[in-house]
Amino acid sequence: MKYRIAGKGMVLFAFCLSLATPLAAAAAILQMRTIQSWEVYIRQTEKRIESELPNESRFLRIDGMKPADAAKVQSVLKAGNVYSERMKTLNAGGREIELNDGLIHHWYGTIFIPGTKVDPLIHWIQDYDQQYKYFKEVEKSKLLSHDGDTFRIYLRLSRTKVVTVHYNTEHTVIYRGNGPGRASSRSFTTKIAEIDNAGTPSEKEMPVGSDSGFMWRLNSYWRFREQDGGVLVECESVSLSRQIPFGLGWLVGSYVESIPRESLESALTSIRDGVRASR
Repeated sequence: MKYRIAGKGMVLFAFCLSLATPLAAAAAILQMRTIQSWEVYIRQTEKRIESELPNESRFLRIDGMKPADAAKVQSVLKAGNVYSERMKTLNAGGREIELNDGLIHHWYGTIFIPGTKVDPLIHWIQDYDQQYKYFKEVEKSKLLSHDGDTFRIYLRLSRTKVVTVHYNTEHTVIYRGNGPGRASSRSFTTKIAEIDNAGTPSEKEMPVGSDSGFMWRLNSYWRFREQDGGVLVECESVSLSRQIPFGLGWLVGSYVESIPRESLESALTSIRDGVRASR
């Protein structure tokens, strides 16, 4: 596994590295009960999203926000920035969904992309063979198959926070038109394999579900709507990781908790900047 300096000074880096190395090498095991809780969470999340998509006046999450909250989001977007916040799906009884031996990270993000429309934006995103050129965390990308509005893709991902972790991932992405100037998509991973000794002759995939545990599942739910001379893009990113080991929250927690948000914000800005660069 590769490491990069992320702190101030070599002394701090060496200290972090000495702790991160055995942690990264020790595998965390994805348990069946964790997968089952994840599936409950995803079902409840998708049920809510499916109820929102047919409603034209509340198609975007921002449409259902309180006026003060919506104004806050709009001010961030008008400044050309990404707005993001944490979300949480509750069960049918309005209580938290229990999760053993894992953590779910649910983030909402939105960005405004000026000077485009939904159809050409979707077409640009669907050029998966070229995504490595525009998305900061994507090292390699390839379209595996395409059947109508369903795409199977391969992405080699790299995520950095004190340690750099590389993954071979496969995703299924399903697109849907939701009316004039509106579209949505649902993406879910079918494979996440962490890479040991990435970039070296001894590079190999670690057993799926028996690795560092920083990313075991990743779903993304996208919405696109034309307005104000551009497209407002929203995304909900839901991912599954290991629990934070006791006593190492200051180190592992920084990676596990912040990377999902930073990755979502990076994806949104990569789309905006990539569309701009490709004109």
